[in-house]
Parts: sequence; structure tokens; C-alpha cells
Amino acid sequence: MGTSLFVVSLLIDIVVSRTILGKDPIYVPRRTVALSLFGWVLWLFFILVGVVLGALFDVWWWIKLCLLGFAALVTLRNVVFLASSSEALLHRLLASFVQPFLCIGVFAYFWGKLFSDFILRFLPFLAVSAIVASLSAYLFLFTLDRLGKQAYGMPAMPLFRAFMLNWVVGENAPLEKLLEKLGENADIEAALLKFDASVPKAAIIVPLVHPGPFKNIGSSLLPSLIKLEFEKEFGGTSCIPLGLLGHELDLASQEQNHRITREIIDTARFAASEERASPFVKVASDYATVSCQVFGKTVFLSFTLAPKTTEDLPQELGRLVREQVAKYGFDCALMVNAHNSIDDEDEMEVSLGVLQELSSVCLEKVISLPSYPFEVGASTVFPREFSLTDGMGGGGITAIVVRVAEQKTAYVVIDGNNMITGLREEILQKLNAAGFHDGEVFTTDTHAVSAVVLGRRGYHPVGEVMDHELLIDYIQEAAKVAAGNLENCKAGCRHLTVPGVRVIGKTRIESLSLLVDKALQRAKQTVVPIFGCEGLGLIILLALM
Repeated sequence: MGTSLFVVSLLIDIVVSRTILGKDPIYVPRRTVALSLFGWVLWLFFILVGVVLGALFDVWWWIKLCLLGFAALVTLRNVVFLASSSEALLHRLLASFVQPFLCIGVFAYFWGKLFSDFILRFLPFLAVSAIVASLSAYLFLFTLDRLGKQAYGMPAMPLFRAFMLNWVVGENAPLEKLLEKLGENADIEAALLKFDASVPKAAIIVPLVHPGPFKNIGSSLLPSLIKLEFEKEFGGTSCIPLGLLGHELDLASQEQNHRITREIIDTARFAASEERASPFVKVASDYATVSCQVFGKTVFLSFTLAPKTTEDLPQELGRLVREQVAKYGFDCALMVNAHNSIDDEDEMEVSLGVLQELSSVCLEKVISLPSYPFEVGASTVFPREFSLTDGMGGGGITAIVVRVAEQKTAYVVIDGNNMITGLREEILQKLNAAGFHDGEVFTTDTHAVSAVVLGRRGYHPVGEVMDHELLIDYIQEAAKVAAGNLENCKAGCRHLTVPGVRVIGKTRIESLSLLVDKALQRAKQTVVPIFGCEGLGLIILLALM
């Protein structure tokens, strides 16, 4: 009997995976076998209780408890397949029934040798229990579906299946299709600073888009996507540091990513003309550090709270600083959140007044300095030792070196989500020792590294699990190569606005997270009444047989 049950279960799992659920990427044979194994653990509990009762009282107890376990298994499989599989309803029901019925068929063959009237006595129970199990599973999931309908006007189970497809096999289209429906339209701004030699040399691109919400969903991959497409189109080297904004502007899908990228590339088709630049200036207080450098009529500003936690900075800061920049006579401004320090302490309350005051001091200082012809060099390295699980995105490490008069400044952009506290200072110290007078380290805040590892954050900031010495070696390599290809350049800046982009804002993302909590609460409230009534009814039915 044991051998027969093992063979039947294994063969049926393969059939279910490759034919009945053949188009469902989640249910490969490994997962269908794992589900059957879990189901057998559940069923075995009922079988063992039945064996004990059968030995003490009557052998019929073994049969009745085994049949009750069969009903529990059918219920479990119905819940799992109805909730998580994206196949047609008929296929999901077949996947729920075929393995339990064939296994109970093996039991029936042996029971038939002991009791000639077994089939006639218990066949009605098999039919009734299968129907009741399916209805109970449907009712349980229906109560969860209603939460989604009440909150978003769509059932919760399709949203759950879309999350499962992304979490388990990395498919982003089903979830993004739902996010498009749940999102809203927004006008997205971007700014780019381009350096041209005889050919395009380098570019710093700052789209006012948050690279989230996670993994390969929405705009999580946007920094590396823009970098790849821009360099393919123009050559040279580009980097995409984070702008001044938060999760209120996550894009809803890859389609929106490509819209932004195409607009940036089209806007970049101009010849740079500014031939002079100021030295790099940095102003620091106990609270924050602001850096800036002027290229013609363009100012490049960056903000960090390092070594304190530096997370998202509000759009309001960008608006206030933009007004300041205009008063000083600049035509264009790129404002960047360095996003380069995070520790286990709570995020500090951002004081717009302090940051605005520091930026004003920095601007006054930089415009007081003379301007000079300048040189730019750029390079990117892709560390093969670091992956998404280590906190390194597909954009690698980019260094843009600017030499003005005798000052050599290194801008380092790492495609990651923030950086552990203290690493920024260590990097700048090493670059200074290597002959660079100053600089800043940025991360792109890519959420491609988010939700790919377990843990409190769901991701590793740059440097948390990376070898620091190896990471700094790669940064120095990129900076050294960039310094080695310095060329006289001209600078040019452009602002652009992409209208009607579909975004999924912070409020909606948070409400989706709350939906999970609400669903768990609803499940706790309904699981006992629904499945308790099912079990009680089936026990009464068995007692009457």
C-alpha cells in the first residue's frame, strides 16, 4: 500500500504540473510535490488517529478517520490552488481533486478486500465531502476577496496571485497591470546635465521618479534602464542619482519606465555649449552637508545628512531651492539626494529650513569663485562579486571626475539602496589619498535590490554584506580610469516634463500593505467558523454511515 501511494502521488504530481497546470509558472514539479508532501503530513495525522481507534475499538474507525483526512486534504488543495494558481477554474479544480481521489482509490482497493460493502457504504461520502470541501474553500476565499472589492473595487485574490507570480518566479506583468488600474496620472519632471567633448562624454540624469516599489516592479529598475539606454544611444557614461522626492512617485509599470527613458533620450539630442565651470564647493554643519558646482548657467547641488540616516527628502525642498537658484541667475539646476547613510536609529526629522539655509550659503560661496575651462572623465565598473542580494544593482559603480584649474573632484554613483553609516566617509578618505581633492558618494536608491532577501529591511544597503576593501578597490578603479580619460568638455542642461505618467503613490502602496494585514485578520475570523462547520458536518455524516 505504501509503495502504491508513493508511486501514485509522484506520478500524479508530475501530470498535474506538466499538463493540468502546465502554463502556470509557479507549479513546477518541485512545488507540486512539496504541496503533496505537506498534504500527506496533514492526512497522516487523521490516519494515525484512525489506526489507534481501530485497534482499540473497531477497524471501521481507521476507514472513517482516513476519509475525514481525505476531506481535509481536498479542502487544503482547493484553498491553495484556487488562491494561488492563475490557470482556468476547471484546471485548478482538477489539480485539487485528482491526487486525493487516486490515493483514496489505492486505499479503497485494500479496504475492498476486507469489506465487500465498502464502496456502496462510503461512495456517497466521497462525493459529498469533495463538494463541501470546494464550497468551503470558495467561501473562505470569497470573504477575503470582499476586502479588495471594498478597498479598490477589485477582488483581492487576483492581486494575491500577481504578488505570488512576482515573488516566486519574477513575473512583473500581472502585478503591474493591476498597479496601472490602481494608479493615477502625474506629470513627471527630469533634468539632465550633459558633458560633450568631440562626442558625448558623460551625463548626470535626475528624473523626479522614485525607483520603487520593489524588485522588478514599477520604476525599481529605472536607474539602470536609463543608464543602459542612454549609453547605447549616445555612447559615453551616464549616472542616475536620486532626486528630491519620496515614494509618492513610484511608476506603475515598465511601459511608464520606457516612456520616461524615451523622453530623456529625445531631450538629450542637443549640443552642449557652456565652456567654464566653478570649483567644487562643500558646506557642512552638524546637521547636514550640501555640495555644489556650477557649469555655465547650471548648478549641480547635492544634499546628505551623513553620518546620520539619510532617506528620502521631500519635494518641497526641491521647490524652495529651485526658487533660490533662480534668484542667483541660474537657468538650470540638478538637485540630488545623496542617499548615502543609514543605520539602525530612527530616521531624523528633516528640517527644510536648515537645508535651505545651507544651500543658500553654498550657492553664495560658489558664485563668489572664478570659473575656468574644465575637463571631464568618466568610467563604470560592474563588480562581478556583488549581486542584487548583496545590494548592488545592474548599473554598477560609476565615477565622473571633473577637473577645474588644479582641483580634481570625483562624483561616485553606486546603483544601490542607501549605504551603511561611515562607509561614505571611508570612501572619500581613500579617494583623497589617491589624489582627488574632494567629491561625493551617491546611491541611486534602486529598489531592484529590495524584497530579494529576508530580514527586517528586505534588502542590504551598500556595504552591509559587501567586502569593504573590495568595494573601495572597485570605486578607486572606476575613479582612476575616469581620471585617465579626462578631456576638455562643454556642459549643457535641459529640463523636461513627461505628462500623464501612471504612478502608484506612497499612500496606495501603504494601503496595499495594510490589505495584507486586514486579510490575515479576516482569515483568522473566518477560518474556524467555515472549516469548523465543514468538519462537524462531515463527522456527523460519517457517524451515520
